Amino acid sequence: MRAWQVGDVMTREVATVVVETPYREIVDVLLRRDVSAAPVVDGFGRVLGMVSEADLLHRIERAGEPAQRRVFESRHRRDARSRSEALVAGDLMTAPAVTTYPEATLAAAARLMDREQVKRLPVLDDLGRLVGIVSRADLLRVHLRSDAEIREDVVQEVLRRVLAVRDGLVTVKVRHGEVDLAGRLDHRSAVDLAGRLAAQVSGVVRVTNAIAYDTDDTVVDLAQVMPVA
Repeated sequence: MRAWQVGDVMTREVATVVVETPYREIVDVLLRRDVSAAPVVDGFGRVLGMVSEADLLHRIERAGEPAQRRVFESRHRRDARSRSEALVAGDLMTAPAVTTYPEATLAAAARLMDREQVKRLPVLDDLGRLVGIVSRADLLRVHLRSDAEIREDVVQEVLRRVLAVRDGLVTVKVRHGEVDLAGRLDHRSAVDLAGRLAAQVSGVVRVTNAIAYDTDDTVVDLAQVMPVA
């Protein structure tokens, strides 16, 4: 059983610009490709930064304002002013870019986006070259899996392949990504493992584990492990 990875959901045809790309051409690229940001790459395909609609809007926001600089100017205001005056991608971009790799799990990518407060991640290969881009919407794609697909993974990968559970001992029902497990197994450890592994199946929202067991093999018998005085 393999959890879905960034490489499974990323967009491979990425709209990019280079350091020298002028402001107007960046706007054209974003509008033509219907994207809100583009990686800025060098001649080897390595990502130098990201330029987004937010970066471009600084010029519009400050249009018509008198050119003035404050003696004590905040870093945020200074950065906004600098970008409003920028004419090429190299001066407009946010750098360094927050990136990920095709082998990263969707959960890891989601945590990275949340921690860095970004909406998308350029995806790099082992040499640091751009091979795709993954957005928040791409990460949600895993939850578009049908209930039948999810159930098949739980039955085939978790119960049969990993736990070697005979057919008929455990029933699996899936509705809207929520998995209900019922039945009976010999040991509590197998029941607990079934629940944990089912929760890791791509597209699973929640697992209700109602499998009963005959023996609680998770409890240590102290009388057997403690030395006799």
